[in-house]
Amino acid sequence: MIVEQIPSEFQQALPVLKTIQDNGFEAYFVGGSVRDTILGLPIHDVDIATSAYPAEVKALFKKTVDTGIEHGTVMVIDHDKGYEVTTFRTESGYQDYRRPDKVTFVRSLADDLKRRDLTINALAMDMNGKIVDLFGGLDDLKNHLIRAVGVPAERYHEDALRMMRTVRFASKLDFAIDPTTEKAIAENAPLLAKIAVERIHEEWVKLLQGRNIKRGVQAFIDTGLYQYCPGLKDYRAELAQLLTLPAIKLTSEEAVWTLITTLCELDDSQVSRLLRQWKSSREIIHNTLKARVALRALRQQQLDALMLYQTGLPLLLVANQVAAFFKNQVDETALRTQYEKLPIKSKRELVLTGNDLLKAKIITPGPRMGQILNTLEVEVVQGKVANQTAALMGRACELAKQSD
Repeated sequence: MIVEQIPSEFQQALPVLKTIQDNGFEAYFVGGSVRDTILGLPIHDVDIATSAYPAEVKALFKKTVDTGIEHGTVMVIDHDKGYEVTTFRTESGYQDYRRPDKVTFVRSLADDLKRRDLTINALAMDMNGKIVDLFGGLDDLKNHLIRAVGVPAERYHEDALRMMRTVRFASKLDFAIDPTTEKAIAENAPLLAKIAVERIHEEWVKLLQGRNIKRGVQAFIDTGLYQYCPGLKDYRAELAQLLTLPAIKLTSEEAVWTLITTLCELDDSQVSRLLRQWKSSREIIHNTLKARVALRALRQQQLDALMLYQTGLPLLLVANQVAAFFKNQVDETALRTQYEKLPIKSKRELVLTGNDLLKAKIITPGPRMGQILNTLEVEVVQGKVANQTAALMGRACELAKQSD
């Protein structure tokens, strides 16, 4: 197969390939960018593999960065863009099921490609657009099939995270998993416990943001991978609900966790604990908790002005996205309009400040002043008082007198 129209992302990198080839070495585009080009999907990182050893690559270019030189990777800077150039290599050992004990640089593209995880990721493309396919990856793309390179169990023993990548690609591409490959995942699922949570976390979130998450989730459950993920072992039935919900695409990590924790019927403390187990950031945990509150309001048709204000537009959209799974979503345009009509979007927009209250001698410094300002904020949002200095000052006087 020859790619007739080479995407601009590759064309910009052609000078790097040409330089390597003009000096007697082989060089190819490899990996996901080649796969996505064939599928007509957006291209992200453009990776290059070469027969040149790292020192030889560095000698060919004026500016390079040793991003992963122990594994043969050198970042070549060309026209202010960086391209990862990796030497053909073989790997062996894998005693921890995560990293090779030994990396050996080789001159053979075939040796390099056969160590890769899936056939659809073991494709290479030369500078003329010719595809090198040694393991039937093109046929698997045509047949919408996810299949491990060579013996699946060997690939998963080399890096157990590849099991999560396999089910993630089923979701991302809406492809079926080859039965032999899926059987190997089921047999080796316990190895996932040896992988760092952070790496599993990335694959899990991507799985739930795929084109057809039901494919990925079905395999995730059927192979037993869920049993070796933080906090999910006892939630098979709850995870299985994902298979019965409408096909709605999730677009953020907050949406992923809002949906999962809602299906599992977790309270806020359980949510925080689960997300900490998954090594989620404090920001993600905070945002997920807020989105869950808004989701409950949507499902109970109690989304009032104060809820809109306290949640904020980005997390309102997250909550509404998840609400679509439960058929409780509202029209997004109407939701945006409703939010934009709020008198204020943050407390900073109040025209009355604590200093104003002190200067007017309405109240002395202390907790009560903060309580008054909080009350004014809520009443402005609810439309009970206008966000105008005179109106707020008058209402503040009333509140101050009530506390006397």
